[in-house]
Amino acid sequence: MRAPDGPGLDERTSVLVVGAGPTGLLLAAELRRRDVPCELIDAQPAPLPWDRATVMHPRSLELFESLGLSERLLDVGTPQRGARVHSAGEVLGAFDLAACGSRYGFSLGISEEVTESVLTDYLRALGGEVHRSSRLVGLTTRPDGITAEIDHGGSRGTVDAEWIVGCDGLHSPTREGAGLLLEGHDIAAAWAVFDVTLDGWTDVYDLTFVYLDEPPVILTALPGRRWRVYLRPDSPASDLVADAASTLSRYAPQVSFVDVENPTRFHCHSMVADHFRAGRVLIAGDAAHLCSPAQGHGMNTGLQDAANLAWKLALVQSGAADPELLDSYEAERRPVARTVAGEGDDFEHAETLTDAAERGARDRAMRATFADPAARHHEAVAEAELDVDYSASPIVFGEGGGPLNPGQRLPDTIAVDTPGQGPDRLHELAHRPGHTALLVGGPGATGAALADLLATLEERVAASRFLDAAVALGVAPDLPGAIGRLDADVCKLLGTDGVTLLAVRPDGYVGLRADSDHLDALERYERVLRTGRA
Repeated sequence: MRAPDGPGLDERTSVLVVGAGPTGLLLAAELRRRDVPCELIDAQPAPLPWDRATVMHPRSLELFESLGLSERLLDVGTPQRGARVHSAGEVLGAFDLAACGSRYGFSLGISEEVTESVLTDYLRALGGEVHRSSRLVGLTTRPDGITAEIDHGGSRGTVDAEWIVGCDGLHSPTREGAGLLLEGHDIAAAWAVFDVTLDGWTDVYDLTFVYLDEPPVILTALPGRRWRVYLRPDSPASDLVADAASTLSRYAPQVSFVDVENPTRFHCHSMVADHFRAGRVLIAGDAAHLCSPAQGHGMNTGLQDAANLAWKLALVQSGAADPELLDSYEAERRPVARTVAGEGDDFEHAETLTDAAERGARDRAMRATFADPAARHHEAVAEAELDVDYSASPIVFGEGGGPLNPGQRLPDTIAVDTPGQGPDRLHELAHRPGHTALLVGGPGATGAALADLLATLEERVAASRFLDAAVALGVAPDLPGAIGRLDADVCKLLGTDGVTLLAVRPDGYVGLRADSDHLDALERYERVLRTGRA
């Protein structure tokens, strides 16, 4: 058969991505950045003009920085530096994202359709495009791939792909065609949302305001001193603005709601797919998991799915790695999705309590949490999505037990001085489509030892299908010019005294840490990537 009559859609490709939300757009672009032939289809005839998702967390901003897109997002978004939680007319507490451990000490208020436009431009700059009005209606497994049947405005045709990734939401035809199942439950109480200007507002604009009253209301900041108001309506036919005003008037009676836009009711779900892969079919984003919108993790979790999957799928498609490497995608991302869904359930329960005694106990517990510096820090790190840890992954290994272990994110707040470039940050040295071999020489390492190991690693990079570069940094006074300098205090933060080799993955996580036998450990790590198992 042939491809349907959609403009420019190839009838044969390496990867077919289904669904052009943020997850699908990022995945398609990241595959093209790695020279993987890829087609992206979407059932909608045009991008949605408005979407209710509105928060981009620090970890997602780090991801966009690695692609050179963070400044564009910062230009069109507005900072949200934390949250303040209220109940019964009082403040229960607050947390500040400045303490989260990212150089982005804030979330970004930006409506999802704006994020999609930035990603669409990024995809087009890489030679890609969204093929719209193209609906997946069937999947047929072949010995060497998948045949996708696609309907484009009534014209049926097929696309042959080696891999298909469904980023196509709750009712994903990709997931259903592969026989994957969502496990979980519907969230019984309805949600509603609208955008508004709060006339008479005298408080700050860079916090999320949470009101655990009846009805519960959440205010998230948007550009232009606008707010996106999330609430649980009083009834299926209630006036949404009146519902929200009845709660907010307890705290800011002088405020009026003006210029209301996009009032919408919606239902949510707390579900995670039983598997994220079935042979040559994978799922990501809302096709793989759904959660309460209360904490803003849905879109952000999908973006991290795409960042995790893209480099692995590219290695498999190029023949550098066996398909078993893709099993690590589910092993790493499904536990994250389960945690996000579970925490969303906990918040849903706390938010919708109606019994006075239970609400009082909830408020006392929250006050205690916010009064504890360690608990407050935990809340900030979790909100920023910096608590994701892949240490249980089948494809990470090495020395652990220190401040930076295999499976953890490389910090983005460590300054270094690289040759010919001046001050830099450690994580920026690993902004590459492939792995970066990062040598760190502590107080016990000589410049000569670092230089010799760096020279050997550079030879390995030239022959490797996994490594893009080798970089060395140290504190010794005799460092050669090719080796960057870093402060001795940084070595304490990284837990290194002699020479430490970090293999930093394209998604910014440490795949390997070796404090000795560096070359043997690296060889083993590449073998693990090649085979997908230790």
